[in-house]
Amino acid sequence: QVQLVESGGGLVQAGDSLRLSCAASGRAFSTYRMGWFRQTPGQNREFVAGISWSGASTYYSDSVKGRFTTSRDNAKNTVYLQMNSLKPEDTAVYYCAASRTPGSWTQADFGSWGQGTQVTVSS
Repeated sequence: QVQLVESGGGLVQAGDSLRLSCAASGRAFSTYRMGWFRQTPGQNREFVAGISWSGASTYYSDSVKGRFTTSRDNAKNTVYLQMNSLKPEDTAVYYCAASRTPGSWTQADFGSWGQGTQVTVSS
């Protein structure tokens, strides 16, 4: 198993940037593919960005493509989500998640989750 803790959320204005970090502990972090999801009240968790175990491949939802970038540093057991050109509709609780199996980028395919960090974007 891997334990995950997100940080870096906060209150910003539209157009600003934030960088979220997800610190992992546990064995074999580098063997997990990592995902970022977000959730607003009353909604299911939405896939935002993903990165393969090696960091060679990244994936993004259409809503954030071109604005968000995810990366990982396996030596530091950390994955990042750089969020640029933030919009009010990006407001959500952001979660990082880990999966050791291939599959989809849906919530059901990820077995380990952080507690989440709040991102609020004002207009």
